[in-house]
Amino acid sequence: MKENTLIKLIELRISDSKPGYVFSAIDYTHIAELNTVHQILSRLEKDGKIKRVMQGLYYVPRFSELLQEYEEPSPNEIAHAIARKNRWSIVPEGNTALNQLGLSTQVSAKWSYISSGPYAEFSYKNIAIEFKHRTTKQISDMSYKTSLLIQALKSLGKDNISTEDLSKLSERYTADEKEKILEESRYITSWIYDKIKIICKK
Repeated sequence: MKENTLIKLIELRISDSKPGYVFSAIDYTHIAELNTVHQILSRLEKDGKIKRVMQGLYYVPRFSELLQEYEEPSPNEIAHAIARKNRWSIVPEGNTALNQLGLSTQVSAKWSYISSGPYAEFSYKNIAIEFKHRTTKQISDMSYKTSLLIQALKSLGKDNISTEDLSKLSERYTADEKEKILEESRYITSWIYDKIKIICKK
């Protein structure tokens, strides 16, 4: 396939991605070889069509009419792009997990994730993104939604989970998702599973 065709194809895939999507060359190796994709992304950056987040990571700058400025990518999108680039499985933990499930509106200067990869920390502007190594059993043996819910409940703690929290969580999942969460979390700590049963009750 000719280079111009590859550039147009990758450009099209990038433009079709969701707003705020952060990506690296690894995300487009189904279109072209890694080195070729690196070169294309570098060219698109020079042309101002994409913007670099950090080494090897990019996003499409989108202008906010409300704020009258270009929006920055979210730390969560950056974290997942880093994970895909390094082939890690990750799940938010602590306040990051609570934030992702709508149980906290606190804006943190550090976003934390458990990871199948090594301990690592990255920074973007004034935000730190931290990855903590955990056994794959805590990450890879369950779906992302189940792992995220477990981490959020752990963060709240056994005696600090309100009826309102459980209700909010219950509303987030479909009946099929609840069935899968119940199945995947059967063998976790008993108090967490008790809370999950309340969240997933029919």
